[in-house]
Amino acid sequence: MVGPICESSDFFAKDRPLPKVGEGDYLALLSAGAYGAVMSSNYNSRGLIAEALVHGNKAALVRERQELPKSGKGKKIPAWLK
Repeated sequence: MVGPICESSDFFAKDRPLPKVGEGDYLALLSAGAYGAVMSSNYNSRGLIAEALVHGNKAALVRERQELPKSGKGKKIPAWLK
């Protein structure tokens, strides 16, 4: 199982049986390493992920997904490259 923009060696699970899943299904990864919010970045021009906090049967959005135009905000092209 890999993410939509993974590098060739990145994966969430390898050689593990998974239940059959389909479009619209959800999978919960309880620990995602560098894919978690703490290590997130705008690599590959992707906005930062949304973050949800789950406790028992309650869930709350604690950080909204970053919109793509904001990820490029503040970047400038040096005059000598124009």
